[in-house]
Amino acid sequence: MAAGKTIRTYFDGTWHDGDIPIMRAADHGAWLGTTVFDGARYFEGVAPDLDRHCERVNASARALDLEPSADAETMVQLVWEGLAGFAPDAAVYIRPMYWAIDGDATTVAALGNTRFAICLEEIPFAPADATVRLTRTRFRRPVLEDAVVNAKAGCLYPNNARMLREAQSRGYQNALVADAMGNVAESATSNVFMVRDGEILTPIANGTFLAGITRSRHMQNLAADGTPVREAVLTFRDFEEADEVFLTGNMNKITPVTEFDGTHYQVGPVARRARELYWDWALSKGTA
Repeated sequence: MAAGKTIRTYFDGTWHDGDIPIMRAADHGAWLGTTVFDGARYFEGVAPDLDRHCERVNASARALDLEPSADAETMVQLVWEGLAGFAPDAAVYIRPMYWAIDGDATTVAALGNTRFAICLEEIPFAPADATVRLTRTRFRRPVLEDAVVNAKAGCLYPNNARMLREAQSRGYQNALVADAMGNVAESATSNVFMVRDGEILTPIANGTFLAGITRSRHMQNLAADGTPVREAVLTFRDFEEADEVFLTGNMNKITPVTEFDGTHYQVGPVARRARELYWDWALSKGTA
Protein backbone atom coordinates (compact mmCIF):
# COMPACT_ATOMS: atom_id res chain seq x y z
CA MET A 1 0.00 0.00 0.00
CA ALA A 2 2.01 2.93 -1.25
CA ALA A 3 0.80 6.28 0.06
CA GLY A 4 3.68 8.33 -1.34
CA LYS A 5 5.25 8.68 -4.77
CA THR A 6 8.95 8.41 -3.90
CA ILE A 7 9.95 5.28 -1.96
CA ARG A 8 13.28 3.73 -0.96
CA THR A 9 13.49 0.27 0.63
CA TYR A 10 16.27 -1.33 2.66
CA PHE A 11 16.14 -5.11 2.30
CA ASP A 12 18.67 -7.94 2.18
CA GLY A 13 21.55 -5.69 3.14
CA THR A 14 21.17 -2.88 0.61
CA TRP A 15 19.01 0.09 -0.37
CA HIS A 16 16.67 -0.21 -3.37
CA ASP A 17 14.75 2.50 -5.18
CA GLY A 18 11.01 1.92 -5.22
CA ASP A 19 8.38 -0.22 -3.52
CA ILE A 20 10.08 -3.58 -3.98
CA PRO A 21 8.55 -6.97 -3.06
CA ILE A 22 9.95 -8.19 0.26
CA MET A 23 7.57 -10.88 1.58
CA ARG A 24 6.90 -14.38 0.24
CA ALA A 25 3.51 -16.07 0.15
CA ALA A 26 4.52 -18.74 2.66
CA ASP A 27 6.19 -16.38 5.13
CA HIS A 28 4.62 -16.66 8.56
CA GLY A 29 4.02 -12.90 8.51
CA ALA A 30 2.03 -13.10 5.27
CA TRP A 31 0.04 -16.13 6.39
CA LEU A 32 -0.55 -15.43 10.07
CA GLY A 33 0.08 -11.74 10.56
CA THR A 34 3.28 -11.77 12.63
CA THR A 35 4.34 -8.29 11.53
CA VAL A 36 5.47 -5.26 13.50
CA PHE A 37 6.57 -1.81 12.42
CA ASP A 38 7.21 1.67 13.70
CA GLY A 39 6.94 5.11 12.19
CA ALA A 40 9.21 8.12 12.49
CA ARG A 41 9.37 11.34 10.47
CA TYR A 42 12.04 13.22 8.55
CA PHE A 43 11.45 16.88 7.71
CA GLU A 44 13.51 20.04 7.36
CA GLY A 45 16.69 18.02 7.80
CA VAL A 46 15.75 16.40 11.13
CA ALA A 47 14.31 13.06 12.25
CA PRO A 48 13.02 13.70 15.80
CA ASP A 49 13.14 10.79 18.25
CA LEU A 50 14.32 8.42 15.52
CA ASP A 51 16.32 6.42 18.06
CA ARG A 52 13.22 5.92 20.24
CA HIS A 53 11.18 4.68 17.27
CA CYS A 54 13.93 2.21 16.36
CA GLU A 55 14.08 0.99 19.95
CA ARG A 56 10.30 0.58 20.01
CA VAL A 57 10.13 -1.55 16.86
CA ASN A 58 12.52 -3.99 18.56
CA ALA A 59 10.33 -4.00 21.68
CA SER A 60 7.29 -4.65 19.47
CA ALA A 61 9.09 -7.56 17.82
CA ARG A 62 9.83 -9.13 21.19
CA ALA A 63 6.18 -8.73 22.21
CA LEU A 64 5.30 -11.01 19.27
CA ASP A 65 8.13 -13.42 20.16
CA LEU A 66 10.17 -12.26 17.17
CA GLU A 67 13.92 -11.90 17.53
CA PRO A 68 15.13 -8.47 16.34
CA SER A 69 18.05 -8.66 13.93
CA ALA A 70 19.22 -5.02 14.10
CA ASP A 71 19.95 -2.85 17.09
CA ALA A 72 18.54 0.68 17.28
CA GLU A 73 21.88 2.36 16.58
CA THR A 74 22.35 0.34 13.39
CA MET A 75 18.82 1.17 12.27
CA VAL A 76 19.41 4.89 12.82
CA GLN A 77 22.56 4.75 10.68
CA LEU A 78 20.74 2.86 7.92
CA VAL A 79 17.87 5.35 7.91
CA TRP A 80 20.23 8.29 7.45
CA GLU A 81 21.92 6.45 4.58
CA GLY A 82 18.56 5.96 2.92
CA LEU A 83 17.44 9.55 3.50
CA ALA A 84 20.41 10.77 1.48
CA GLY A 85 18.41 9.74 -1.60
CA PHE A 86 15.65 12.29 -0.90
CA ALA A 87 15.50 16.01 -1.53
CA PRO A 88 16.53 18.09 1.51
CA ASP A 89 13.03 19.60 1.78
CA ALA A 90 11.20 16.25 1.54
CA ALA A 91 8.85 15.08 4.29
CA VAL A 92 9.48 11.35 4.68
CA TYR A 93 7.70 8.63 6.66
CA ILE A 94 10.30 6.26 8.14
CA ARG A 95 9.05 2.72 8.68
CA PRO A 96 11.32 -0.03 10.07
CA MET A 97 9.60 -3.42 10.19
CA TYR A 98 9.99 -7.09 11.07
CA TRP A 99 8.04 -10.21 10.22
CA ALA A 100 8.40 -13.92 10.91
CA ILE A 101 9.44 -16.27 8.13
CA ASP A 102 8.90 -19.76 9.52
CA GLY A 103 6.67 -21.39 12.11
CA ASP A 104 4.95 -24.62 12.93
CA ALA A 105 1.76 -25.92 11.37
CA THR A 106 -0.38 -24.02 13.88
CA THR A 107 0.35 -20.36 14.63
CA VAL A 108 3.66 -20.17 16.51
CA ALA A 109 6.50 -18.37 14.75
CA ALA A 110 9.96 -19.90 14.82
CA LEU A 111 12.34 -17.98 17.05
CA GLY A 112 15.43 -16.50 15.46
CA ASN A 113 14.04 -16.48 11.92
CA THR A 114 12.91 -12.92 11.36
CA ARG A 115 13.10 -10.69 8.27
CA PHE A 116 13.86 -6.98 8.49
CA ALA A 117 13.25 -4.05 6.17
CA ILE A 118 13.05 -0.26 6.25
CA CYS A 119 10.66 1.64 4.02
CA LEU A 120 11.21 5.37 3.45
CA GLU A 121 8.17 6.95 1.83
CA GLU A 122 7.79 10.60 0.89
CA ILE A 123 4.49 11.71 2.44
CA PRO A 124 3.79 15.41 3.06
CA PHE A 125 2.41 16.63 6.36
CA ALA A 126 -1.23 17.66 6.41
CA PRO A 127 -1.61 21.45 6.15
CA ALA A 128 -0.84 23.26 9.40
CA ASP A 129 -4.46 24.41 9.61
CA ALA A 130 -5.93 20.91 9.11
CA THR A 131 -8.57 19.84 11.63
CA VAL A 132 -10.63 16.73 12.30
CA ARG A 133 -14.17 15.86 13.44
CA LEU A 134 -14.79 12.88 15.76
CA THR A 135 -17.69 10.58 16.57
CA ARG A 136 -18.17 7.50 18.75
CA THR A 137 -17.64 3.93 17.61
CA ARG A 138 -19.02 0.67 18.94
CA PHE A 139 -15.57 -0.92 18.58
CA ARG A 140 -13.15 -0.70 21.51
CA ARG A 141 -9.47 -1.00 22.23
CA PRO A 142 -8.56 -4.52 23.42
CA VAL A 143 -6.60 -5.47 26.53
CA LEU A 144 -3.35 -7.44 26.77
CA GLU A 145 -5.26 -10.65 27.55
CA ASP A 146 -7.02 -10.31 24.17
CA ALA A 147 -4.40 -8.86 21.83
CA VAL A 148 -0.78 -7.71 21.59
CA VAL A 149 -1.57 -4.14 22.62
CA ASN A 150 2.01 -3.74 23.89
CA ALA A 151 3.28 -3.80 20.29
CA LYS A 152 2.86 -1.73 17.16
CA ALA A 153 1.66 -4.80 15.34
CA GLY A 154 -0.01 -5.03 11.95
CA CYS A 155 -2.63 -7.44 13.29
CA LEU A 156 -4.13 -4.66 15.45
CA TYR A 157 -4.93 -2.35 12.57
CA PRO A 158 -8.03 -4.03 11.10
CA ASN A 159 -9.78 -3.05 14.34
CA ASN A 160 -8.71 0.57 13.80
CA ALA A 161 -9.88 0.38 10.20
CA ARG A 162 -13.41 -0.67 11.15
CA MET A 163 -13.55 2.20 13.65
CA LEU A 164 -12.66 4.60 10.86
CA ARG A 165 -15.13 3.07 8.41
CA GLU A 166 -17.91 3.40 10.96
CA ALA A 167 -16.99 7.03 11.64
CA GLN A 168 -16.78 7.84 7.95
CA SER A 169 -20.18 6.25 7.32
CA ARG A 170 -21.59 8.89 9.69
CA GLY A 171 -19.83 11.74 7.91
CA TYR A 172 -16.94 12.07 10.37
CA GLN A 173 -13.22 11.64 9.74
CA ASN A 174 -12.18 9.78 12.89
CA ALA A 175 -13.53 8.20 16.06
CA LEU A 176 -12.98 8.72 19.76
CA VAL A 177 -12.46 5.19 21.09
CA ALA A 178 -13.22 3.60 24.46
CA ASP A 179 -11.15 1.07 26.34
CA ALA A 180 -12.61 -2.15 27.73
CA MET A 181 -14.02 -0.25 30.73
CA GLY A 182 -15.82 2.30 28.56
CA ASN A 183 -13.44 5.19 29.27
CA VAL A 184 -11.74 7.13 26.49
CA ALA A 185 -8.47 5.59 25.31
CA GLU A 186 -7.49 7.46 22.13
CA SER A 187 -8.80 8.06 18.63
CA ALA A 188 -8.82 5.38 15.94
CA THR A 189 -5.43 6.61 14.73
CA SER A 190 -3.81 8.83 17.36
CA ASN A 191 -3.48 9.72 21.01
CA VAL A 192 -5.83 12.43 22.30
CA PHE A 193 -5.59 15.42 24.62
CA MET A 194 -8.24 17.77 26.00
CA VAL A 195 -8.17 21.11 27.79
CA ARG A 196 -10.72 22.15 30.42
CA ASP A 197 -10.57 25.27 32.57
CA GLY A 198 -6.92 25.74 31.63
CA GLU A 199 -5.84 22.19 32.58
CA ILE A 200 -4.41 19.86 29.92
CA LEU A 201 -5.46 16.21 30.28
CA THR A 202 -4.86 12.98 28.40
CA PRO A 203 -6.15 9.43 29.03
CA ILE A 204 -3.97 7.55 31.47
CA ALA A 205 -1.76 4.97 29.81
CA ASN A 206 -3.56 1.87 31.08
CA GLY A 207 -2.09 -0.68 28.67
CA THR A 208 -4.98 -0.75 26.19
CA PHE A 209 -3.24 1.57 23.73
CA LEU A 210 0.29 2.61 22.83
CA ALA A 211 1.21 5.77 24.71
CA GLY A 212 2.99 7.28 21.75
CA ILE A 213 6.47 8.72 21.45
CA THR A 214 5.02 11.92 19.98
CA ARG A 215 2.49 12.05 22.84
CA SER A 216 5.34 11.80 25.33
CA ARG A 217 7.33 14.50 23.53
CA HIS A 218 4.37 16.92 23.60
CA MET A 219 3.94 16.24 27.33
CA GLN A 220 7.61 16.97 27.99
CA ASN A 221 7.57 20.14 25.89
CA LEU A 222 4.41 21.48 27.52
CA ALA A 223 5.69 20.75 31.01
CA ALA A 224 8.95 22.56 30.26
CA ASP A 225 6.85 25.47 29.02
CA GLY A 226 5.03 25.67 32.37
CA THR A 227 1.80 23.88 31.43
CA PRO A 228 2.07 20.24 32.59
CA VAL A 229 -0.26 17.56 31.27
CA ARG A 230 -2.17 15.38 33.72
CA GLU A 231 -2.94 11.76 32.85
CA ALA A 232 -6.43 10.83 34.07
CA VAL A 233 -9.35 8.47 33.60
CA LEU A 234 -11.49 10.42 31.13
CA THR A 235 -15.03 9.75 29.95
CA PHE A 236 -16.90 10.81 26.85
CA ARG A 237 -18.70 13.35 29.05
CA ASP A 238 -15.33 14.89 29.91
CA PHE A 239 -14.70 15.46 26.22
CA GLU A 240 -18.17 16.93 25.76
CA GLU A 241 -17.31 19.43 28.49
CA ALA A 242 -13.82 20.24 27.13
CA ASP A 243 -12.76 23.65 25.91
CA GLU A 244 -10.25 22.27 23.43
CA VAL A 245 -9.38 18.82 22.01
CA PHE A 246 -6.50 17.75 19.80
CA LEU A 247 -4.90 14.55 18.49
CA THR A 248 -1.19 13.76 18.46
CA GLY A 249 0.66 11.21 16.40
CA ASN A 250 3.76 10.71 14.34
CA MET A 251 2.19 11.24 10.92
CA ASN A 252 1.12 14.86 11.47
CA LYS A 253 2.35 15.54 15.03
CA ILE A 254 -0.75 17.49 16.12
CA THR A 255 -4.27 17.90 14.73
CA PRO A 256 -6.91 20.07 16.42
CA VAL A 257 -10.42 18.61 16.81
CA THR A 258 -13.34 20.89 15.89
CA GLU A 259 -16.26 18.57 16.73
CA PHE A 260 -17.13 15.52 18.79
CA ASP A 261 -20.67 14.25 18.06
CA GLY A 262 -22.25 17.68 17.96
CA THR A 263 -19.99 19.32 20.55
CA HIS A 264 -17.96 21.98 18.75
CA TYR A 265 -14.56 23.41 19.63
CA GLN A 266 -12.38 26.22 18.37
CA VAL A 267 -8.78 25.55 17.44
CA GLY A 268 -7.32 26.50 20.79
CA PRO A 269 -4.17 28.10 22.14
CA VAL A 270 -2.80 24.89 23.66
CA ALA A 271 -2.78 23.04 20.34
CA ARG A 272 -1.14 26.02 18.67
CA ARG A 273 1.47 26.27 21.42
CA ALA A 274 2.15 22.50 21.40
CA ARG A 275 2.78 22.63 17.64
CA GLU A 276 5.11 25.60 18.04
CA LEU A 277 6.99 23.93 20.88
CA TYR A 278 7.37 20.68 18.93
CA TRP A 279 8.86 22.32 15.86
CA ASP A 280 11.14 24.51 17.97
CA TRP A 281 12.36 21.44 19.85
CA ALA A 282 12.76 19.28 16.71
CA LEU A 283 14.69 21.86 14.71
CA SER A 284 16.95 22.61 17.69
CA LYS A 285 18.11 18.97 17.64
CA GLY A 286 19.68 19.15 14.20
CA THR A 287 20.06 15.62 12.85
CA ALA A 288 19.21 13.91 16.18
